[in-house]
Amino acid sequence: MNGGYDARAVANLMLNEADRVSVRLTNLALQKLLYFAHGIHLVQTKKPLVSGYFEAWRYGPVHPSAYKAFKAAGSDPIAFRATGHNPLTGEAREVLIPDDPRLTSLMQQVLGSYGRMSPGRLVDLSHAKESPWSYVVDRAKTEVAFNLRISDNVILERFRHHKVSVGLEPLSGEPSDDTPFA
Repeated sequence: MNGGYDARAVANLMLNEADRVSVRLTNLALQKLLYFAHGIHLVQTKKPLVSGYFEAWRYGPVHPSAYKAFKAAGSDPIAFRATGHNPLTGEAREVLIPDDPRLTSLMQQVLGSYGRMSPGRLVDLSHAKESPWSYVVDRAKTEVAFNLRISDNVILERFRHHKVSVGLEPLSGEPSDDTPFA
């Protein structure tokens, strides 16, 4: 599958909507919310929300180009928007946010469902047994894996396995940043 919006543009839209409802997002939380929005969109439309791919990192799915765009925020809430670069001049350029009311509605839905969850809860949700992340990580233990990519086909087949854990503390603790598997 291919197509979809620039992940940085969708992330910028997610951040704008989060600001509108007073939700402060770290890069780790943004990555999980971007993944959930992508999965919901894929299941509903059979088309990818964002171009590129997600990878299985230690604390769940991450879109590498979106992660890189917000890496400077570290574990702090993101207070800036992703920019692009002009390939000829190297100068920063604005990443245009898609003007699509359905996309804005999806961001609002995702923020309403998951936006106030702690990063640890989002990680637990992304790590659910049989979920796309779990499937890719488990297969990598017995097969050769290329950057632990989570294909859209795997997301489409396994997205339904995401479930929220019940308990006082997230199983994964409260991570502040993500890293790829070594």
